[in-house]
Amino acid sequence: MRDPNLINSAYLVAAISFIVALRRLSSPTTARSGNLIGAAGMLIAVVATLLQQDVVSYWQIIIGMVVGAVIGVGGAQRVRMTAMPQMVALFNGVGGGAAALVAFAEFHRLDAELDVRVVGLGGLASDETLSFSVTLSIIVSALIGAVSFSGSLVAFGKLQELVTGRPITFGGQQVVNIALLAATVAAGVVILAGVETDWLLLALIAGALVFGVLFVLPIGGGDMPVVISMLNAFTGLAAAATGFALHNTVLIVSGALVGASGTLLTLLMGKAMNRSAANVVFGAFGSASGGGAAPAGALAGVDGNVRSASAEDVAIMLAYAKRVVIVPGYGMAVAQAQHSVRELAAELEKRGVDVRYAIHPVAGRMPGHMNVLLAEANVPYPQLYEMEQINPEFSRTDVALVIGANDVTNPAARTDRGSPIFGMPILDVDSAASVVVLKRGMSPGFAGVDNALYVDPKTVMLFGDAKGSVVDLLAGVKAL
Repeated sequence: MRDPNLINSAYLVAAISFIVALRRLSSPTTARSGNLIGAAGMLIAVVATLLQQDVVSYWQIIIGMVVGAVIGVGGAQRVRMTAMPQMVALFNGVGGGAAALVAFAEFHRLDAELDVRVVGLGGLASDETLSFSVTLSIIVSALIGAVSFSGSLVAFGKLQELVTGRPITFGGQQVVNIALLAATVAAGVVILAGVETDWLLLALIAGALVFGVLFVLPIGGGDMPVVISMLNAFTGLAAAATGFALHNTVLIVSGALVGASGTLLTLLMGKAMNRSAANVVFGAFGSASGGGAAPAGALAGVDGNVRSASAEDVAIMLAYAKRVVIVPGYGMAVAQAQHSVRELAAELEKRGVDVRYAIHPVAGRMPGHMNVLLAEANVPYPQLYEMEQINPEFSRTDVALVIGANDVTNPAARTDRGSPIFGMPILDVDSAASVVVLKRGMSPGFAGVDNALYVDPKTVMLFGDAKGSVVDLLAGVKAL
């Protein structure tokens, strides 16, 4: 039952399952099966690991698995779709913390075994140290895992609004961060040089934990999706390093996959926001605006007047349109309006209206957030169009219905070189014949800048809670 060849074969199957799962997760139509394949691969990896000779205590492992399963299942069942990014950040942080703890435990175990050998030889091999590769793997795992753990907790706090979404800064912060990181790395170098003591590795982990907090605090709430993706990549790298320390093949492969995919996703999201990863980390873009709603009639710094409309007027526009493009944003997610939006779309389709959904890569608080919300409401996948697909269609659209989306529809990204979102690819909703924006008030989005779309002569605003407004529109269309 504990044949090494059998275990390695199981690990190979698990690794292939992870690769296939990752591939299928790239499309909404295959994501469900991708999740199941990935879960099956993880089950195979866990069973194969439990069959190894190195297992010391099964009952301790079982207790840990039961506690983890209860927390995981309970959290997954209770979390609302709008809070999914927070859960991802939290679970990602737990993964990084686990990598750091395992690294420390392995370091303590190997160092203790080394001390036993030295004593057994009568002190003749007192200069013997751990191998360079194993020590380096442990240090990398502990350092990156601890940064990912504490940084992810701060990201969770910002998304959950337990911590302000504004960048939290203080004088000389970057100097402090650099000095702290240098000291932490120096501790790792000392360990590599042969000073293999538990307290030094604990000091490294403590420094990394503090650095993780200081690393994320200055980043605004609007950049949290990019930060979560970056920290996810960190966790993958930490897991891969732990795999090298433990000589565990499947942990190396899975960690490398997470690290590579997380890095790629971070770069793609940065491109979608026209920003580099360095700009996200060291810039203050994404600060939450604390100002109240501007009066419905003017926007600070933007010439023009805001026009409001009633639900009855908008319902007439939608009912007699040939094509309507719905642009969902985080406001729709907060209001839990996706089911009402689907009902409105179905009613319009009964009248022969061509209804499509425009999905921006960074709409919501994490990639795929809008896709998941709309899938929950049983919106057909073929109606979901990515930005590159839908932008050419706006010029042939009668009504663009924007629900809670802000920065991703702001024309200033194309025209205002002084805007913090200049150059960011946006949805070209202003090319539609008419634009209707559903919004609570006139407060700006995460970027903290006013949206010039709202004073476009083709735009009308329907103020109110997104779900309530959509329900009113549905009633208005049915009454016609």
